[in-house]
Amino acid sequence: MIKPIPRSLVVKLLAEAQKSPEMEVCGLIGADHGVASAIYPVPNIAPHPEVLFEMDPGEQIRAMRKIRESGEQLWAIYHSHPHAPATPSKKDLTDADYADALYLVISLNTEGVLEMRGYQLEGDKFTETALETME
Repeated sequence: MIKPIPRSLVVKLLAEAQKSPEMEVCGLIGADHGVASAIYPVPNIAPHPEVLFEMDPGEQIRAMRKIRESGEQLWAIYHSHPHAPATPSKKDLTDADYADALYLVISLNTEGVLEMRGYQLEGDKFTETALETME
């Protein structure tokens, strides 16, 4: 299944990742009628944010509340990999709790090119999902 994502949102996500190129950034994406519509950055409180992400629980709850109050649904959970490919780590899989959400991984690992890939949680593994940028 191909997941459409607005170009403006892709630009915001990539800019968010580039703001902190030495640490993993993370957050949530809300959707309006199944179309990704807004990003909700959440502070990364991992002890080693250069290689791990752990969302601040209070801020994650606030982001979920904002999604609901905006009439949106949780569409995706995103994070960046400053020095690794845009593929989920074993810890990413272990920590994944939302089977209905898309998991986006943004890599800053490639010289001059930002890479973003989507994954769906299926049982105990991730399956890559094609992303299609839309206007």
